[in-house]
Amino acid sequence: MTKIRVVLIEDDDLVCIGLKNTLENLADIDWLGEAHTGLEGFQLLQTTQPDVAIMDIGLPDLDGIELTKRIKASPTLQTTKILILTLQNEETSVLAAFQAGANSYCMKNIRPDLLLEAIRATQAGQAWIDPAIARIVLAHAKRAEKPDAKNPTEKVSSSLTDRELEVLQLIVNGNSNADIAEKLYITVGTVKTHVRNILTKLSAEDRTQAAVHALRSGLVG
Repeated sequence: MTKIRVVLIEDDDLVCIGLKNTLENLADIDWLGEAHTGLEGFQLLQTTQPDVAIMDIGLPDLDGIELTKRIKASPTLQTTKILILTLQNEETSVLAAFQAGANSYCMKNIRPDLLLEAIRATQAGQAWIDPAIARIVLAHAKRAEKPDAKNPTEKVSSSLTDRELEVLQLIVNGNSNADIAEKLYITVGTVKTHVRNILTKLSAEDRTQAAVHALRSGLVG
């Protein structure tokens, strides 16, 4: 099994200790180290070149937004995915993180099993958005986007099964695959199949794109 190579950039010692203890004991995580400031974090990233960088926004000397921009501009860090882990759920912070190039966004009170799911999804190139802030991103996208007259909602809607529409609604609500499986009384494997079919039918690259399309076109509320 190929392990996911992870670093943490966080200035709160207690958070660092807790995350290190949690992630070091997971079979599919390769813990590469931690840094406590933005500049130290950038140096650590250049040295280790991890798959996923978990970072806070409120870092000393180089905040998480600016650090994200620097990572995305670095030729040697193009494969590193960024997972924001923070207490900040204000719209400006959330949108600034994604605009800077962050791949995923989690709140610090996230359950360990969901954090692991977020890390796996992020490493796989999917956007993972904490349910607590999903509506902020989707509402912004809905305001920013206009319906595409060349792709009528009716045609897309008719191609989705009733079950796929149920799954799509739960995705928009910020539910994880495990949450969807529990709510619909199906297996996680079946959820993944539905999600894959939804992405294909909506020509979406990931769950976030699918959710944005669904809200924009009125497929779900």
